[in-house]
Amino acid sequence: MAIRHSTAVWNGNLTEGAGTMTIGKDWYTGTFTRASRFADGQGTNPEELLGAAHAGCFSMYLAAILSKSGFTPTQIRTQAEVSIVDGPVIDRITLHTQANVPNVDEATFQDHVTRAKKECPVSKALAAVPEIQVNAKLVN
Repeated sequence: MAIRHSTAVWNGNLTEGAGTMTIGKDWYTGTFTRASRFADGQGTNPEELLGAAHAGCFSMYLAAILSKSGFTPTQIRTQAEVSIVDGPVIDRITLHTQANVPNVDEATFQDHVTRAKKECPVSKALAAVPEIQVNAKLVN
């Protein structure tokens, strides 16, 4: 398996400083500041990037296990909400998933969702987060 790379550079102190995060080989570079992390400032933050990674990993893993069971998804769309509280600590991640999966019943779909939540590599890496929820529904 491949080794992936990302880089973060922070300049200055916490309150007045700023930084950039680069994913991969310059595929994405975003600025971040204290305000973009703990308030509503412009830019991204580590929690948003972590949420994107979790949403992507969960969606891919769900597609893989559904397909392996004979249910080929047309689309799986996942939005992540990452909550950070005083500490600072990530206390909760909620994944909201909508999936178009022809010929699968609700119970079978939800069984695969539960499995994907437990087994996707990013979920495993985030085992220290006290609460990870998935709200998943089938759509046509």
